[in-house]
Amino acid sequence: MNSNQLLTKVNDYLGALGYPATPELLYRPVEYALEAGGKRLRPVFVLMSYGLFADDYDVAMPCAAAVEVFHNFTLLHDDIMDNAPLRRGRPTVWNRWGENVAILSGDAMIISSYSLLAKAPAPLLQPIMECFNRVAMQVCEGQQYDMDFESRQTVAESEYINMIALKTSVLFEGAIEIGAILGGADAENIARLKEFALEFGLAFQLQDDLLDSYGDSRLGKSVGGDILEGKKTYLMISALNAATPEEREILCTNHRNESLTAEQKIARTLEIFNRYDVKRKTEDEINRRFAKALAALSQVEARAEALAELRVFVEGLMGRDK
Repeated sequence: MNSNQLLTKVNDYLGALGYPATPELLYRPVEYALEAGGKRLRPVFVLMSYGLFADDYDVAMPCAAAVEVFHNFTLLHDDIMDNAPLRRGRPTVWNRWGENVAILSGDAMIISSYSLLAKAPAPLLQPIMECFNRVAMQVCEGQQYDMDFESRQTVAESEYINMIALKTSVLFEGAIEIGAILGGADAENIARLKEFALEFGLAFQLQDDLLDSYGDSRLGKSVGGDILEGKKTYLMISALNAATPEEREILCTNHRNESLTAEQKIARTLEIFNRYDVKRKTEDEINRRFAKALAALSQVEARAEALAELRVFVEGLMGRDK
């Protein structure tokens, strides 16, 4: 199956999960979060990885759904920590129902994800759970590093790469690994797929950083949002490392300058970004990471047609403009 067919299967499965009607303030926010849609990249990765080695996608569907429910749980709690009012163009759960509801509904989502994982074939349950637990803890570590960076004046590029590897890449890596385990892949192929997913995840997040400053407006998030929040993205870190002391002061305090409009804040920051060509540097790093991802994928021994579908899928994602 191609990625669009798999996406339809994922959406159908998630839509049929059927959370209880009561208590409404526990389950309705869960449904609301999952209804918001999104690209469903992680469950599609589970299914595409599975399809490299096996045919019956129904076997992998509960685990694919588990990964997506877990991902949305992290978004629910991230939005509280980031004080984010919107997610995918709609009010966030905490903004609509309050923080306490969002915390508890998020807790219900992670329990739901484990219930879905438990539907995996019994002989494979232990390695799948070990993978999922490792990834879940790493995602939490990445979020903590991200919050730590907010109060630090300097962050090394290597530290940032490690943070997004934990916060973003490892869930792609876990999705690929779970699908491969379910499909019966051997250890060598799983290792190659994990390398592919890790490097793809880095390229994908770096591209997200780039699009926030230089892309077109996207649903629910205006260009320059990271600048206005003072986030230490790859672009910001690159600029801070090259800037003069006066420029660093602007980059570090610009987002809090109440005398400037949002457009002026973005323009001042982009002026410094452009001065040090951080757009090109970021593009170079994206291309380097994505090339490593494709090189690892080329070493995987699996069904040629399914490998080609996976390659087309990720190439399409890296050619995105939103």
